[in-house]
Amino acid sequence: MAKDRKSKPKIPLVYKPVGFALGWASGALAGVAFRRTWKALRHEDDAPDALDRDRGWGEILLAAAVQGALFAVARSVADRAGAKAIERSTGVWPAAAKGGRD
Repeated sequence: MAKDRKSKPKIPLVYKPVGFALGWASGALAGVAFRRTWKALRHEDDAPDALDRDRGWGEILLAAAVQGALFAVARSVADRAGAKAIERSTGVWPAAAKGGRD
């Protein structure tokens, strides 16, 4: 049983670089997806920023909501795919029984 305890904490350490790489890649893809989605929704190349003086609250909040949703989906896909890959290769799920990142 002591050997089991020692091997479990090592899996999250192995997962960290994998999770980091997947998180970075998913963030980049989410950024591309957001720019394309915004262009399809509003027919504009540039999405509004919270500090854009010429944009209204509705437009800024819409952009933030769309961007947040896309980044959350990309993060979840990357986290889940990475965890499944680690589980397939090691036989151990890389997170605590209850937990995850949050």
